[in-house]
Amino acid sequence: MNVKSIERNGNEATVVVEIDKELMESGVNKAYMKARKNIQIPGFRKGKAPRKMIETLYGAHVFYEDGLDEIFPEVYDFAIAGQEGFKAIGRPSLADMQISDDNIVTLTLTTEVYPEVTLGQYKGLEVEKAEASVSDAQVQSELDRMAQNVASTETVERPAEMGDTANIDFEGFDNGVPFEGGKGDNFDLKLGSGQFVPGFEEQIVGMTAGEEKDIDITFPEDYHAELAGKAVVFHVKLNKVTVTNVPEQDDEFAKDVSEFDSLEELKADIRAKALEKAEKQIQSAFEQAAVEKASENTTVDMPKALVEAELDTQMERFAYQLQMSGYSMEQYAKMMGGDVSTMRNAFRPAAEKQAKISVTLEKIVEVEGLSVTDEEIEAEFQSLADQYQLELAKVKEMVPMGEITGSLTTRKAVKVIVDSAVAVAPKAEEKTEE
Repeated sequence: MNVKSIERNGNEATVVVEIDKELMESGVNKAYMKARKNIQIPGFRKGKAPRKMIETLYGAHVFYEDGLDEIFPEVYDFAIAGQEGFKAIGRPSLADMQISDDNIVTLTLTTEVYPEVTLGQYKGLEVEKAEASVSDAQVQSELDRMAQNVASTETVERPAEMGDTANIDFEGFDNGVPFEGGKGDNFDLKLGSGQFVPGFEEQIVGMTAGEEKDIDITFPEDYHAELAGKAVVFHVKLNKVTVTNVPEQDDEFAKDVSEFDSLEELKADIRAKALEKAEKQIQSAFEQAAVEKASENTTVDMPKALVEAELDTQMERFAYQLQMSGYSMEQYAKMMGGDVSTMRNAFRPAAEKQAKISVTLEKIVEVEGLSVTDEEIEAEFQSLADQYQLELAKVKEMVPMGEITGSLTTRKAVKVIVDSAVAVAPKAEEKTEE
């Protein structure tokens, strides 16, 4: 092969490459061998027609396009990936193919290339950082949660009261006709929780186990369209009434739910753990803000291919999260009132932001001359093996070396930004006059 010319215009490059006749012939022959099983010509059994006969009938270059697909990886490695000065993004497209009389093929390929990146300030950035604190209310909230976890329930033989849990069977009727979604059996309803439409729970109060009752309800005007503003009747049967016995928060409670001997010690531990968590969250936010600020100072004409690649990654990650919850991307998009294309557009601003962060960090790696050692690479492989409980050798088979080195150098670039960043107090929120 021979690269005849390379022209770059912004984020696009045009490469003209001449392909050896022998290489092109190997690709064409592979394409013929794949295609002939589906070709039938009079006088030959299906799949047995000679290549020359097919080329005579359909044109001398009938297999050239498919033949090019066969040898394209080799063409790409030589004409695109092997060139100094630019890095192609995605698969190049074929702009033109010329075949000379002596069957020499000249291809004109166009490809998006990695952009020129000009860093702005990325060291010594002033970044807001809050002070970590834990309020008494937060501590109390955690104590309440712990108390609820060890609370016991008791069935009571008395009329239902607000705060009780009523186990009910119910069915709703609109002009005597049951409506969809209006029926439930053995449903535990915490009275006063506001879980049901206004007026429903209040009418359960005073009922006793075994009692049945019709409850008149008018749905709010902002309810589902089919029932909004409608007056309906719910037939309700109260099966049982239970109360929750929450333990008193004292030293005995502390001994029951923790390793501490007093409530004050438990409170101190809750506060310390909450403070540690808050500090980690604040530090993470500080680091992210510093990286984003460095990215904002970067000048780059972002290629569409980089944004689309990041968009693909974000969509795949979100699809996996949905799958874990039992939904497909299509189902979720429909529930949100759109389609997958709508969702992709919603993700685009975040993808554009992350793509710019990525090229910024890669440029910092280059400018700072950041690299990783064999020991660091080995430790990262081992960390992944431990995390996913896999054999080290298996992880090395699954994860490309380039992905590991890229991840490690990117972290070092983040460290360059964060370690030099200057933490400043958040600006006080301006009060607006009403």
